[in-house]
Amino acid sequence: MENKDVYAELSSIRNIMERSTRFISLSGLSGVMAGLYALIGAGLAYKLLYADAETSLYRTDTYNHDLNFKLFIIALVVLVLSISTGIWLTIRKAQRKGQSIWNQSSRALLKSGLLPLLIGGCFVLILLYQGHYGIIAPGCLIFYGLALVAASQYTFGDVKWLGLSEIALGLLATFLPGYGLAFWTLGFGVLHILYGTIMHFKYDRENSSH
Repeated sequence: MENKDVYAELSSIRNIMERSTRFISLSGLSGVMAGLYALIGAGLAYKLLYADAETSLYRTDTYNHDLNFKLFIIALVVLVLSISTGIWLTIRKAQRKGQSIWNQSSRALLKSGLLPLLIGGCFVLILLYQGHYGIIAPGCLIFYGLALVAASQYTFGDVKWLGLSEIALGLLATFLPGYGLAFWTLGFGVLHILYGTIMHFKYDRENSSH
């Protein structure tokens, strides 16, 4: 009985320390939903790019201002849906656990991840303006991965591995600029679904069972 009491106390202390230093209300389902939104967006983008093409390879002649605007709108909608769904699911998880979504750890997480995202967003817009379409997808993946790695110190360690995977995909995509949409789909679609599923079964279901 004494050993069990000690173990319970140590577990309680560990949970308190974890809550004070790490934001643990991130929802795994938000990753899954973000991945699904990305897959749908990628499907729409593919139709726009290659609906009338005889090949699915990269073609510079397909790019024009009207097409760029449509692709930008698709990406923006995917981003807004992903963020809003993530916030809603995270708030719901925090409420279920009796925690506040806006605390010291969540603020630190945002501060750490926001800078790479802002720099990456500016970088991608510059690439778009200058017509360097072939490296837009790699740029998105690399800077998004850097943001995840930077923010991972204030949340689950699994986020770091997702970030490193995004960076690796982005670097690989740089060598194959003609397949940017495929790498974008893998990074923001498939990886998010895999990550979200793992997080859900590793943390969400575990916490809901207590």
